[in-house]
Amino acid sequence: MSLYRIDEDPGFTAPVLVAALEGWVDAGSAGTTAAAQLADGGRLVATFDADAIYDYRARRPTLDIVDGRPISLEWPSLTLTATTIGERELLVLTGPEPDYRWRELADDVMTLARRLRTASWASLGAIPAAVPHTRPVPILATASTSGLLPSGIRQGPDGLLRVPSAALSVLELTASATGIPAVGFFAQVPHYVNATYPTASIALLTALGRHLGVELPVGSLATRALERRSMLDAASASDDDTKAYVTRLEALADESRLPEGDELIADIERFLREGGAGDEGGEEGGGRLH
Repeated sequence: MSLYRIDEDPGFTAPVLVAALEGWVDAGSAGTTAAAQLADGGRLVATFDADAIYDYRARRPTLDIVDGRPISLEWPSLTLTATTIGERELLVLTGPEPDYRWRELADDVMTLARRLRTASWASLGAIPAAVPHTRPVPILATASTSGLLPSGIRQGPDGLLRVPSAALSVLELTASATGIPAVGFFAQVPHYVNATYPTASIALLTALGRHLGVELPVGSLATRALERRSMLDAASASDDDTKAYVTRLEALADESRLPEGDELIADIERFLREGGAGDEGGEEGGGRLH
């Protein structure tokens, strides 16, 4: 029995499958927010068996109670949506990161991808990093082979980087192993931001758009990014220690120094110490600013 059910075949000829999962490697909900923007108004193509891949005690369904009367439940779901932007056919896979059956899920996703004639794969995610909110969001990129990334987006970091894997990475590796060219774009989110970070979502959509050769719409993300920037500016201005820390991060960013593997690991370890590992849905990162 497969883990998915097809609702319809969109009839695409060579779509790009874009994937983003809530949880690990989705700091500030940047990847899933970008994916939701892409999928907005699209057609549901397939749904995955939530009972088989989620632990409901770890990721409980949401219960709505109105005037003391239980009304409805919203269950976690992993879905594939079809949309067309410009001349580009897109399949958007998004939802919470599954708790179970990662390898089986990866095989089923690739079976479905081939059935829908998928031409390439793109992962969207985000990691906490020692970067300031006052500078453009850095993007780290992965690629299954050289030459897949657009100019100006660097594959890296150099050398060996060993980190806890996300289900998204399992899917990306399985895609490349089955012959589907795969890239990944990962925004670096200020580790002190303990909320959604629309600025990073816009950076991911910009990088993906350059890869696809099409301008991707950002919708209300621009307004939300400005609102978040104002909140962060006000929070940092009200605390001298935080203001000094952001200034130091700005100096590093202005040197345009790319992070080394050890630095990224240190950032992730800091993120875990400050409580990010216990937050679901991408509300990640510790620190003072919110």
